[in-house]
Amino acid sequence: MEFKKSPDGGWGWVIVLVSFFTQFLCYGSPLAVGVLYIEWLDAFGEGKGKTAWVGSLASGVGLLASPVCSLCVSSFGARPVTIFSGFMVAGGLMLSSFAPNIYFLFFSYGIVVGLGCGLLYTATVTITCQYFDSHRGLALGLISTGSSVGLFIYAALQRLLIEFYGLDGCLLIVGALALNILACGSLMRPLQPSDCPLPEKTALESVPDRYSIYSEKEKDLEENTNILGKSYSAEETCKSTFGSGGRKQESLLHKSPTTIAHSKETETYKKKVAEQTYFCKQLAKRKWQLYKNYCGETVALFKNKVFLALFIAIFLFDIGGFPPSLLMEDVARSSNVKEEELIMPLISIIGIMTAVGKLLLGILADFKWINTLYLYVATLIIMGLALCAIPFAKSYVTLAILSGILGFLTGNWSIFPYVTTKTVGIEKLAHAYGILMFFAGLGNSLGPPIVGWFYDWTQTYDIAFYFSGFCVLLGGFILLLAALPSWHTCSRLLPKPAPTTFLYKVTSNV
Repeated sequence: MEFKKSPDGGWGWVIVLVSFFTQFLCYGSPLAVGVLYIEWLDAFGEGKGKTAWVGSLASGVGLLASPVCSLCVSSFGARPVTIFSGFMVAGGLMLSSFAPNIYFLFFSYGIVVGLGCGLLYTATVTITCQYFDSHRGLALGLISTGSSVGLFIYAALQRLLIEFYGLDGCLLIVGALALNILACGSLMRPLQPSDCPLPEKTALESVPDRYSIYSEKEKDLEENTNILGKSYSAEETCKSTFGSGGRKQESLLHKSPTTIAHSKETETYKKKVAEQTYFCKQLAKRKWQLYKNYCGETVALFKNKVFLALFIAIFLFDIGGFPPSLLMEDVARSSNVKEEELIMPLISIIGIMTAVGKLLLGILADFKWINTLYLYVATLIIMGLALCAIPFAKSYVTLAILSGILGFLTGNWSIFPYVTTKTVGIEKLAHAYGILMFFAGLGNSLGPPIVGWFYDWTQTYDIAFYFSGFCVLLGGFILLLAALPSWHTCSRLLPKPAPTTFLYKVTSNV
């Protein structure tokens, strides 16, 4: 099915608005989980590495399930998926308020809420890309700021709710707020299919195709009927062998009407079974062909070395870049920063600067003279250096400055779909984006527990953040090396004209 040309406005701005609020409501609590992380440490008394699994699963499971999420959105549409996922996020948050131990939170908060967020993210990005073309970078930047604004507001809101209602009451109220996602999903009107008919074959071209299809069907039906007929005759022969000889000849000479009717029913039954067998064969062939095409497209994607480098970079980026938003509050407490000095929560600083970064980077991506891939590489390299500087920050001011820098650079999520589109093309965006988000989720799930285990092992965050910074720097330099010689090739420019030596040769002959 072909869709109409992207309107680049109109109802598309309504889509941007509701997608913004959808990401605000679903990602507000999971991204501000650092406030809940400290409460869970005190409530359950588990280690930092084990407790960090709750927040990492909430952010990683949805990305790990990105291929499934993409399939759901492609099959059912953005509106039904958004409404269903709203129930998942709200139910998971409310269920977490009754958690008796940390393992229950792995399921209720980590898996249920995380999977719901993954479905919502895929739905909002997909429908926004359908409605926008020339302003796609700006639109993606606007909707992705919803999660950052949610992080900024929910960090303070959850702390306030915990003071008044406790941890359980906070989760119940946040879960009730998430039910507003259902109203946002109802406004996601799908883009109508195009009215222009698809090009059809001429009569002379279509006749052989139809003839071959029908002849193949008749051939298969005849083969299936012959097989059933042979088995049926063999069964009758076996039955007649056990009968008496005289009665067998008499029954063959004098057939009753009941026997004739029974033979007609048998023929009808054999034809129905043959048709069903043919249908099952065709269905199996189609499913197998789809599976082969999917595997072939996946192999073709990984032959693109820019895509392969992007795959490595996003995995390393999520291992090293996600832990600060989860652990920065505990880093401040470990650095003996007093609560009186915390003018604004560090997580809130990360959240508001992430919103600014997503918006500005999304606007920059729309300029024709800016290479979005190099812009993305620059954010990775600067972020790696900022992560390596965290162990040297021992005061609230320096931690706040680094939090702002990290938050702004984390805004590169808004241009990541843009970079993916430029690398593989809009036709392969859903397939490639699902693969990349799967490994991004794997990095999200592994990053915070690794940092927490480093702290449990060394009783300091220094080595942990050196490791995080090294991962992000490594991914940035790998992507830079892969992009330098072949970025224009991956952008699918038109082929170069034929060499001029042949033209000169012809002229000399003349």
